[in-house]
Amino acid sequence: MTFLNIEIMKTTKITLLMVLELVASVAFAQDYTFKVLANKGSNELKAGTEWSPLKTGASLKSGDELKLSANAYIGLVHITGKPLELKEAGVYKVESLAAQLGSGSGVLNKYTDFILSSSSAEAKKNRLSATGAVNRGDSYAIKLMLPENQYAGIYNNMATVSWRGTEIAGPYSVSLRNMFDDELSQFDTPETSFQIDLTDPKFAKENAILIEVKSKSDPKQVSKQHLIKRLSPAEQAGIKKSLSEISSDVGEQTALGELYLARFYEDNNLLIDAISAYEEAIKLAPDVPFFRENYDEFLLRHNIK
Repeated sequence: MTFLNIEIMKTTKITLLMVLELVASVAFAQDYTFKVLANKGSNELKAGTEWSPLKTGASLKSGDELKLSANAYIGLVHITGKPLELKEAGVYKVESLAAQLGSGSGVLNKYTDFILSSSSAEAKKNRLSATGAVNRGDSYAIKLMLPENQYAGIYNNMATVSWRGTEIAGPYSVSLRNMFDDELSQFDTPETSFQIDLTDPKFAKENAILIEVKSKSDPKQVSKQHLIKRLSPAEQAGIKKSLSEISSDVGEQTALGELYLARFYEDNNLLIDAISAYEEAIKLAPDVPFFRENYDEFLLRHNIK
């Protein structure tokens, strides 16, 4: 046998070992059926013969069982990336839950670890230390939960604008203007939030809208003027294509599904769309702190809150 043949055999053997190690590592990494993203209540996991308290971040295998207590909630993500919510008290076989979902593309998996990290003990510690310490560099009495104007792009037609936590008492006067400072809409509200429907005839021809909120009793107590701007047709088409790739995995509208949409929008710098998705998630699961915590994390991350 020649020296060249020996070297080829050695190289082939090393390559084969590397491939086998890679396959083994992937198989080990994916040795689960679901991961627990959100967990509220005295829920339990049966792995083997014993029941134990369920923990956020736990990996569930095919033979495991879940016990959901009354008025509780469990948010799961399947290995394919599909989210699944459990709200009804009872015992669930993991294998049966997986059978309900069918196949998925796996495109949502890249968001799962990030969502889990937002609910970790370290993230909660960071939220506590950061709350109230963020300086946005302005002295406006009313602070709208909207991003700076360089992130004013919006894909959807509905935008949620809020200023919760303000020390300025209502009612409030809301002014919506175009870029030429023409007033498009003005109304008063006792609430600390409202929605803009861009399909409304008042806004249908506008590419950008300026928003300002004042105290009705003291107009000097005012917010910074924020911008909402439609995407260009080309940008709209690009987002629509990317969104269609994850829509089937998100499935029907749930709080967990809205959370994944929020992460998608954030990844694409569509922070106003992300805000609306977080707000919708909280509406769908108002008693589950997990969604409010992820929203707070987002607001702090982008210096909005």
